[in-house]
Amino acid sequence: QVPLVESGGGLVQAGGSLRLACVVSGPTFSSYGMGWFRQAPGKEREFVSSINWNGDQTYYADSVEGRFTISRDNAKDTVYLEMNSLKPEDTAVYYCALDTVAFVSRYWKDWRFWGQGTQVTISS
Repeated sequence: QVPLVESGGGLVQAGGSLRLACVVSGPTFSSYGMGWFRQAPGKEREFVSSINWNGDQTYYADSVEGRFTISRDNAKDTVYLEMNSLKPEDTAVYYCALDTVAFVSRYWKDWRFWGQGTQVTISS
């Protein structure tokens, strides 16, 4: 299993911004897709965004498109999620994920490796 270390979560007011980061540590693959998912209390884990190895293909959930931006810096083995115009509905535990083949999937069970999650709370 590939360790994923997340950071950047916190508490912000509605309309504010946060940037999450996920670092791939330990053994790595030559090419892999990365994604972000989130899970609110009492709800199932849902897709937020994903990005391919080259960073030239990205996907976004309808609920975040235009507000969130996913990017990656392969030299730092890091994927980012820039979150702007945050809403209370964005409150959730955010997880990063890695997979060598399933980056186009929006179903969390298709992804192989996961971070521990970081809490994002948006106050109204």
